[in-house]
Amino acid sequence: MSRGFDHLFKLLIIGDSGVGKTSLLLRFSDDAFNGCHITTIGVDFKIRTLVIDEKRVKVQIWDTAGQERFRTITSTYYRGTHGVIVVYDVTDGGSFKNVRRWLDEIQNNCGVLNVILVGNKNDDPEKKVVATDDARRFAESCDIELFETSAKDNIGVNEMFHSITRQVLRDKIQTDKQEDEQKKATIKLIKSNKSKKRKCCR
Repeated sequence: MSRGFDHLFKLLIIGDSGVGKTSLLLRFSDDAFNGCHITTIGVDFKIRTLVIDEKRVKVQIWDTAGQERFRTITSTYYRGTHGVIVVYDVTDGGSFKNVRRWLDEIQNNCGVLNVILVGNKNDDPEKKVVATDDARRFAESCDIELFETSAKDNIGVNEMFHSITRQVLRDKIQTDKQEDEQKKATIKLIKSNKSKKRKCCR
């Protein structure tokens, strides 16, 4: 019986408390928004299956608590992670400044290469304090992609989740290809060595 998907990936959403991590996840998974949701305690997750580059990809998206007192809990959830979404609030300069700390934490916990930066709550220009150009320059300096989203108005949410999933998928395909080539090279070397031994014994 088919399992119904070609790949299974784990994605992690991290960032300061209150930047809208849960709202982004609920908008993507349930197409819903609740401006008065309860703060995430520890971790929660949702599952969705996407079609990316003609592949059915099941993504398990983990929503972590951003508060310092939960850092020891969420650090265990980096294990087995394929991609990380780092979220800040475009109306909160402090959450943007803390992005560097979150990126350092990723490197310390898993060294995941598939990372994107997301500026959420991008739906009210008058409240915006983190300029797009500043965020873009920072993202480019870190060699990661930037998205500005609004879970409230459903701006850029699907594009952002599809992008990180596509990054992970392409990385997985490239890794599998390299491993396959290494296996073929090893088999070829073994066969070559066996052939040489047979000739020596004649």
